[in-house]
Amino acid sequence: METDLYDEFGNYIGPELDSDEDEEVDADDREADEADEEEDDEDQAEVDEEDGGGMEVVLHEDKKYYPTAEEVYGPEVETIVQEEDTQPLTEPIIKPVKMKRFTLMEQELPATVYDMEFLADLMDSSELIRNVTLCGHLHHGKTCFVDCLIEQTHPEIRKRDDSDLRYTDILFTEQERGVGIKSTPVTMVLPDSRGKSYLFNIMDTPGHVNFSDEVTSSVRLSDGIVLFIDAAEGVMLNTERLIKHAVQEKLAITICINKVDRLIVELKLPPTDAYYKLRHIVDEVNGLLSTYSTDESLIVSPLLGNVCFASSQYSICFTLGSFAKIYSDTYGDINYMEFAKRLWGDIYFNPKPRKFTKKAPNSNSQRSFVEFVLEPLYKILSQVVGDVDTSLPRVLDELGIHLTKEELKLNIRPLLRLVCNRFFGEFTGFVDMCVQHIPSPQGGARAKIEHSYTGGLDSDLGETMSECDPDFHAFGRVLSGTLQAGQPVKVLGENYSLEDEEDSQICTVGRLWISVARYQIEVNRVPAGNWVLIEGCDQPIVKTATITEPRGNEEAQIFRPLKFNTASVIKIAVEPVNPSELPKMLDGLRKVNKSYPSLTTKVEESGEHVILGTGELYLDCVMHDLRKMYSEIDIKVADPVVTFCETVVETSSLKCFAETPNKKNKITMIAEPLEKGLAEDIENEVVQITWNRKKLGEFFQTKYDWDLLAARSIWAFGPDTTGPNILVDDTLPSEVDKALLGSVKDSIVQGFQWGTREGPLCDEPIRNVKFKILDAVIAQEPLHRGGGQVIPTARRVVYSAFLMATPRLMEPYYFVEVQAPADCVSAVYTVLARRRGHVTQDAPIPGSPLYAIKAFIPAIDSFGFETDLRTHTQGQAFALSVFHHWQIVPGDPLDKSIVIRPLEPQPAPHLAREFMIKTRRRKGLSEDVSISKFFDDPMLLELAKQDVVLNYPM
Repeated sequence: METDLYDEFGNYIGPELDSDEDEEVDADDREADEADEEEDDEDQAEVDEEDGGGMEVVLHEDKKYYPTAEEVYGPEVETIVQEEDTQPLTEPIIKPVKMKRFTLMEQELPATVYDMEFLADLMDSSELIRNVTLCGHLHHGKTCFVDCLIEQTHPEIRKRDDSDLRYTDILFTEQERGVGIKSTPVTMVLPDSRGKSYLFNIMDTPGHVNFSDEVTSSVRLSDGIVLFIDAAEGVMLNTERLIKHAVQEKLAITICINKVDRLIVELKLPPTDAYYKLRHIVDEVNGLLSTYSTDESLIVSPLLGNVCFASSQYSICFTLGSFAKIYSDTYGDINYMEFAKRLWGDIYFNPKPRKFTKKAPNSNSQRSFVEFVLEPLYKILSQVVGDVDTSLPRVLDELGIHLTKEELKLNIRPLLRLVCNRFFGEFTGFVDMCVQHIPSPQGGARAKIEHSYTGGLDSDLGETMSECDPDFHAFGRVLSGTLQAGQPVKVLGENYSLEDEEDSQICTVGRLWISVARYQIEVNRVPAGNWVLIEGCDQPIVKTATITEPRGNEEAQIFRPLKFNTASVIKIAVEPVNPSELPKMLDGLRKVNKSYPSLTTKVEESGEHVILGTGELYLDCVMHDLRKMYSEIDIKVADPVVTFCETVVETSSLKCFAETPNKKNKITMIAEPLEKGLAEDIENEVVQITWNRKKLGEFFQTKYDWDLLAARSIWAFGPDTTGPNILVDDTLPSEVDKALLGSVKDSIVQGFQWGTREGPLCDEPIRNVKFKILDAVIAQEPLHRGGGQVIPTARRVVYSAFLMATPRLMEPYYFVEVQAPADCVSAVYTVLARRRGHVTQDAPIPGSPLYAIKAFIPAIDSFGFETDLRTHTQGQAFALSVFHHWQIVPGDPLDKSIVIRPLEPQPAPHLAREFMIKTRRRKGLSEDVSISKFFDDPMLLELAKQDVVLNYPM
C-alpha cells in the first residue's frame, strides 16, 4: 500500500493531479511568493537560533514583527501605550510629579540664642539633661507653653506673625483641626534662675483622650512629667487619668497651673477667690496622688517647688522661688529662698514688726500669696488692659520696663504679652522646677530600667544601663552606650526572647538627628541619656523595639511593650473601592499600624480588614492618613461597630467532658464567673502568672479568699499572659495521675488560650471566666497524647463548659465628661437618656459658671453623641468620652424566641440577641451557635439523660 495516497489520519486522498492553471501563474507572483518564503525562513531561523536551533512550530501570535519599546528607546525609559479615547481630556497623558506635603518643616536651621555645637556637647553630660513629657487635658495650654520656650530660644521665630505659632503642631491636619494628634519632640538648651544651662528633651503630647496612646509612648522615653492644668477648668477627665498613668509608670510628677490669666480677665475673680481656686486645684491633685499611690511622700506643693504657675498666652511663668527672686533683684538683701517658703498657705505679713505670722494681724489682712504674688499680677494686667495711655508709662518706669513708642501703640493682647515677658523674663522657674524634681537620665536610670526592662539588673548589661554608661554601645532612647551613624545594629521586636530569637533583624543605622519640632539637627553620634531620630532601621519595627549591638550582647533582652491606659474598642471595616488596589491598601494599613501606637489592624475570618481604635476622632485621623498619606486610593468604610466580650453569669449546670479523636484521652471541665475586680487586677498586672506559686497562692488567698489548694493550682491566665480568664487544675491526686496530666499541661493551656481568644457566641474574646479541670483521663503512651489530639479537645471542652454556664455578651462602656452652662444640663440628660446612658454626677465647677456632668454611655450608642449634644445645646456643651469598663448586655443571646425585625430598634431584653446575630452575620458565621461543633456524641447523650433543655440548634 502506497503511503502517499493516504493522509496522516488514514483517509484516502489519491494521487496528486496536475493542474492546467499552475502554468498560468505569473512569474511576478511566483517571485513575490519566493520572497515571502525567504522572509519566513529568516524569521524561522532567528526563532530557531533563540530556541537553540530546534524545528518548533511558531504560532502566528508568537511571531515578532516589530521591535519592543525598550529596544527603540533604551532601558529605564517609561513608555505609555494607550488605547484611543480611553483617557478623558481633563487628564494629562504624562502627569506632573506631585509633591506630597503633610508636615510643615523648616528648610534651614533657624538662628538660636545658643550654638548648635554647645547643644551637641551638652549631650555628653547626662547629669545636665532632662527628659520631660508635657501632658494634660485637652486645650490646657501645653503647645502654647512650648511655643513660648521656642520663642525665647529662637529670636527669628519671635518676629513672626502670631498665626504661625503652635510650633509643635507640624502636621497640617493638626493645624486645621486645632488639636494635637501626634507627640512632637523638641530639644533645646534652657537656663535656670542662676544662668546654668541644661539640655531639655521635651515631648509635647496631645490632650485629647483618644490619643492617650501617644502620651504612653512619650512617657516611656521620659524621666518625669509636667502636668498642665487649666486654672479655670481645674482637674478634668484626662488630668485624672494622666496622674494615674504617671504613678503606674513610676515617674516624677510636677504640675503647671496654666492660664492663670483666665481667673483675672475672664472669670474676674477677686484675688482671694483666685487663691482659693488655685489651692483647690493643688489639693485635688494631691487627693488623686494619695488615691493612686502608696508612696506618702508623693505630694505636690508650691512650697516644695514642684508647682509652677503660668499663662502661655501672655508669656508668664513663675514658681514661688522665681517670683521671690524678682523681689530680691528689685530690693536687694532679701534671702529669696526663705522668702519663697512664706508665700503659700495661711501665712500673713504683718507690716508693723515686718514679720510673717500664721494668724491674720487684722480682719482685712491678705494671705502672703495674695499680697505679694496675685495683687501685683492683677495690677499689671489691669493697668495694661485698662489705662494704656495715661498711667501705664509711669507704672512701667517704676517696674524698670522700657517700651518704644511703636510698642506702646500695639493692641492690648500683644502689648500685655510684651509687658509680662519683660517683667517675668525667661521661664527660669519652669527650668528650676524640672531640674530639682525630675531626675537626670543618670539619676533616674535604675528605676527606669527596673520598671521597663524584661531582663534582670544583675547582668553586666543591666548594670551599664542603670549607670547610663556612654562607653557601652548601643541601646535606643539611648539608655546605655553611644549610637553612631552608619553602625550595624540588631533590632529586637516585641516577640523576641532569649529562647525564641525569630523576631530580630540586623540593620544598618543611617543618619542620626536631634528633633526640634519643625527642624532637625544632624549629628554623627548620640551618647546615653538622649533622644534620637534614627534613619534606616524602621522596617522591622511594628510598635516598639529594642536596638542593641549585633554581636557581643547575646544576653540583651527587650523592653516591655507599651501598656496603654485605654482600650481600642471601636471597630471599622475597610476595603478599596477598586478591588485591584488591595495591595496598596494593605501596605497603607501596615504603615498606619506603625504610626499609631494603640491601633490594631486584623483580618477577620470572613476576609474583611478591620481597624480598631480608641474613638471616632482617632479613627478619623487614621483614615485620613490611610487615604491621603500612605495609600492614596479611595477606600470604603463600613459603619463603625464595637468589640464585644463573652462571659458567664452562673456555674456550669453539669460537668462537661470531651474525648480526643483517638478516644484515648478525656478532659472534664466546668466554668464559673470570676470574683469581682479580679479580671481588672490581671489586666493591670497587679497579679502576674510569672510569680512563683507561693506568692501567687498568697495573693489569691488574702485578696480573693481562695482556698490554698486552688490558689496554688492556677495553670494560666488567658488569652495571653494578662488575659482576664483563669485556668485552674482542680483535680485530686487520688483520682488523677498528676504526672500524666502534667505531661499534657502545655497542650491544655494552649487549647484554653485558643478558646478564650475566640468565644463560641460570636468569635469575640471571653472575659471574667474561671475554667476548672475536674477530671482527666490521659493515655499512657506519649504517641497518643500529642498536641494535635489534646489542643482541639481542650478548646472544645472550654466551649461546652462555657455554654453550660449561662453565657452572656459584654459591651464596652464609655465614661463621659460634659462641660455645660447650668441652663443646658437638662438637655444633656435628655441626649444621654436616648442613648442608654446614665448620669453619675453633676456638680458646678468651682469658681466658674459651668457645670461638670459625669456619665456612662454604651460605646455602641456613642457614635455621633458629641454632634447630637452640640445640636441640643446650641454648641454650648463640650464632651469627652473614654473607655471605662465592660458591662453585660441585657437579655439572653441564645433565646431563640426573640425575633429580630430589620430596621427596628430593639427593646432592651432583645439587645444581646441582636448584637450576637448581627456580629455573626458580619463575620460570615452561621446565624446561630451550632452545638454539634462543641459537644461530643457521648456528651449529648449525657445531656439527654439529665434532661437538659437546650436552646441551641443541633
